[in-house]
Amino acid sequence: MVTEESTPVTGRRPRVAVLFGGRSSEHAVSCVTAAGVMGAIDKSKYDVVPIGIAKSGQWVLASGDTSQWSLSSSALPEVSQSDRTVTLAEVGGEHQLIVTAPNAIPEELGSVDVVFPLLHGPWGEDGTIQGLLELSDTRYVGAGVLASAVGMDKHFMKVVFEAAGLTVGPYIAVTDREWLTDAEAVRKRVDKLGFPVFVKPARAGSSMGISKVDSLEGLDAAIEEARRHDLKLVIEAGIVGREIECAVLQGRGTDAPRTSMPGEIAVAIGEHQFYDFAAKYVEDGAAALSCPADMPDEAIARVRELAAVAFDAVGAEGLSRVDFFYTPAGELIINEINTMPGFTPKSMYPQMWAASGLAYPELIDELIHLALTRKTGLR
Repeated sequence: MVTEESTPVTGRRPRVAVLFGGRSSEHAVSCVTAAGVMGAIDKSKYDVVPIGIAKSGQWVLASGDTSQWSLSSSALPEVSQSDRTVTLAEVGGEHQLIVTAPNAIPEELGSVDVVFPLLHGPWGEDGTIQGLLELSDTRYVGAGVLASAVGMDKHFMKVVFEAAGLTVGPYIAVTDREWLTDAEAVRKRVDKLGFPVFVKPARAGSSMGISKVDSLEGLDAAIEEARRHDLKLVIEAGIVGREIECAVLQGRGTDAPRTSMPGEIAVAIGEHQFYDFAAKYVEDGAAALSCPADMPDEAIARVRELAAVAFDAVGAEGLSRVDFFYTPAGELIINEINTMPGFTPKSMYPQMWAASGLAYPELIDELIHLALTRKTGLR
């Protein structure tokens, strides 16, 4: 049995398959995240194999040239389909990458020690890829099947948080059947929340499909926009408060989760009513992070405490970012947990750890170490 501080790799560099792209609307963000990780990972310590997932779901050998996966306002990176498909299979007791092509003998690329699934959104961050890796006893970075699924679904996430004693803001969940069969009842439920509200796809991230709505007149359009990304929605009452984030990193062995100093986002330029996709990834300087956030010491300590509670509540592993609202009355209301947060060098999760004394390359190294040394199977 592999213990928490031992490693299954001896006499060679661990082989890390960086998995990115995917079928979700966050395909491009995943590519940018992979570029950041591949540019910072210690190549003298790890053998890195880039594996892209095309929007069709095909796995392909991808370029390790990080410039190919850059993001700009005029171009979104995308993994292209190929006539050569990559699969992960167990061969002779090892997890091997196999390349197949029409009318060609399958090619073995060698064993994989750990997968770094840099996938955002459905079919990657939601427990699906994690389940595939669990079936083959392949070690991987980040949360397991249940934690990933709960962290992806903003409805059930809130249910779990409430059960753990965390304060959650007013919200309603709206299913596809409810909207199609009785839209007026949905409008009445939203009206009771009071305006403004935020209409969100239940299982999407990176601010995809999210709209701020100030009156009933704008509700239907916002719902239809969110439904482009997910037929299940969460509609949240607007909360007056500052948006505070905290990065969480799994402890080693039986140690408690580690937490960064809390950070605060300020949207500095452009026409952004909230921290949207363009402010996060496209417009340089559109958002700035203050870390540590300008808060009393006791509030900072409380954010860190509650972030660790949220991490444990969903059963997270590896990494998570936990977001709160800090009200003028000093109350902390949890917004969400993200089990695979944005992980580019400019993303808030690595920035908060950098401000807390753990640089981006060292953070990547620690996450791989945690994955290599945790047990496979039920844990």
